[in-house]
Amino acid sequence: MSKTILITGAASGFGKIAAFKLAKTGHKVIATAQIYPQMSDLIREAIDLGLELTVDKLDVTDSRDIAYILQKYDIDILISNAGIMEGGPIAEQPLDLIRSMFDVNVFGGLELAQGFIKKFIAQKKAGKIVFTTSMGGLWTVPYVAAYCASKHAMESIAEGLKTELAPFNIKIATCNPGVFGTGFNDRGVDTISRWYNPETNFTPLSAFDGTAEALANQLDPQSMADCIVDVALDDSSNFRNVHPKETEEFVKQLQVEAWTAKS
Repeated sequence: MSKTILITGAASGFGKIAAFKLAKTGHKVIATAQIYPQMSDLIREAIDLGLELTVDKLDVTDSRDIAYILQKYDIDILISNAGIMEGGPIAEQPLDLIRSMFDVNVFGGLELAQGFIKKFIAQKKAGKIVFTTSMGGLWTVPYVAAYCASKHAMESIAEGLKTELAPFNIKIATCNPGVFGTGFNDRGVDTISRWYNPETNFTPLSAFDGTAEALANQLDPQSMADCIVDVALDDSSNFRNVHPKETEEFVKQLQVEAWTAKS
């Protein structure tokens, strides 16, 4: 059965790949992007691929955008995928950058979800919300701790929603990507250079050794987008969906070790 699915952060990466796959398989897709130029690019690419989908503007930090989207669309599934990464040592990372990241990754995603939840309940609809979080929502990666904190927050929010909305038959799930080559991780690393200065910051430049090697071994994002699509469409999906399997096992082991770690 065809579903109406709204995806945030669909201008690139997992969001765009998932939007195109869902449209290709006959679902009504509303692909949203933060700014108008991204919309234009998305429309052109969809036309070139012969896909039918609706493209609209949605900056999740703009309450006016959110109100407009909530008024305009009735949906079955929300894929809350918009996110940004600000990197750097959290002992020195500027707080205004951390706040802006939480505005997108936490408060924007929650405000939109709350709006659609109210619509689901008013319409007595068994809707579903899928949050794209991160493996960093389940452990803390050094030098992107603030980003991980934002994803930890969304994990907790999603888990609370799952429990609290069960009586209303509204499904909640998270998708936790490992390290995939969408450009997102590369841009997150690039943000450090906009404020970090080894001559004035106490964190040594050597702390970032190995970053280039890690970024050179990222995975094909298609499989993660496929995972997001499968979770969104599966009425009995797991709540937590870490992908790939190797990342799931790695995170589980880290969580076990955390119980015996020293301060």
